[in-house]
Amino acid sequence: MSKYLYLYRGPATPMEDFTPEQSAEQTRLWGEWMSRVGSALADGGAPFATRSAVADDGSSPAPSDQNGYSIVEADSLDDARTLLKGHPFLSEGKGRFSVEIFELAPMPM
Repeated sequence: MSKYLYLYRGPATPMEDFTPEQSAEQTRLWGEWMSRVGSALADGGAPFATRSAVADDGSSPAPSDQNGYSIVEADSLDDARTLLKGHPFLSEGKGRFSVEIFELAPMPM
């Protein structure tokens, strides 16, 4: 079994801009997804807050629109994709939001 990193990407509303009702609804939806994934959820992750970027020439390019991460355990990349069924980050249906999936390779010793 491998670990897979989900990186959430898209023009998400910052959490601090949610109304209390929106925040409660998001908490409910994420909680439902986490419950469905169950023990495969290795790290629920966190949303990203302030951000910056540094390039190899010392400049400061615009940071990406990554919004947060989670880590799951699955037998394959396809299984990791399947765990995204019903994920609240992918609920809009307009193609503006995506989840990038990366298998976490073991560090060579």
